[in-house]
Amino acid sequence: MSARKLPPLNALRSFESAARLGSFNQAAEELFVTPSAVSHQIKTLESYLNCTLFRREKRRVFLTAPGERYLVSVQHALDEIDSATRRLLSSQNAGSVNISVVPAFLTRWLVPRLADFQRQYPDVELRLTSLMGDADFEHSDIEMAIYLGSGGWRNTHEHFLRKAEVIPVCSPLIMHGDHPLHNPSDVRHHTLIHVASRRNEWPQFFESAGIPWSNEQKSLTFSSTALALSAAMEGLGIALSDRQLVTREVELGHLCRPFDLSLDIGRAFYLVYSNKRQPTYEMSVFRDWLIGNFSPDEEPL
Repeated sequence: MSARKLPPLNALRSFESAARLGSFNQAAEELFVTPSAVSHQIKTLESYLNCTLFRREKRRVFLTAPGERYLVSVQHALDEIDSATRRLLSSQNAGSVNISVVPAFLTRWLVPRLADFQRQYPDVELRLTSLMGDADFEHSDIEMAIYLGSGGWRNTHEHFLRKAEVIPVCSPLIMHGDHPLHNPSDVRHHTLIHVASRRNEWPQFFESAGIPWSNEQKSLTFSSTALALSAAMEGLGIALSDRQLVTREVELGHLCRPFDLSLDIGRAFYLVYSNKRQPTYEMSVFRDWLIGNFSPDEEPL
């Protein structure tokens, strides 16, 4: 068999990235090189192929007809190389599974239960990462993820775990302090603790409780649920949190639930992974163990 006629791999990567993003500058950011380096790689590829792949117009670039045809084959070839590489790496890491988890769920629900998983599956290593955004199953080593959302993620298998149920929690010092909390309207006398990404929850709580909302309400805002709950335990105000994520703190008396009122935020926890690959043994046992920890009676959103 004669030697393959292949252009430089870096030139192909630059071409695919620039074509997909429609910009040499954005391709440079994605590939961690300079725009001039991307431009040089494209010129090298065009010279090698003896045809023009892009039309340059102001700050945008557009594929020519030959470029559009070539892109389909190049993307397919790069996807095949990527898949083969991942399969090889996975075989070298047999017995492990890489999982991305929303931070609060990881630290407050999953970690306290990992000993049970380890007892049942001592041959499986869980490699856990805390991540707020969606995982990139195609271009990272993440194999599974636990999301808080409304479902409908593209190209994935989704397993509903449970609905999120938000409740107010505070330190016992606030519960029985100068302005005790006897009913929901009493929260107006206290500082409301927000999580930056969920600032709409307190107004929603006021509305569900039939309490007029005021933008002049004293408040504190933190970047994460963990920080917000730490502030609540220090007596700095009242926080909102998913009910099951504060079970231990409530049982230990570090936090208390001032009244029996909850908020349905219209989101739920899901286990998610790509539908383009067959789950490994490690993925399957984690999936089954995780789902088994939730009630099968709860209805998805």
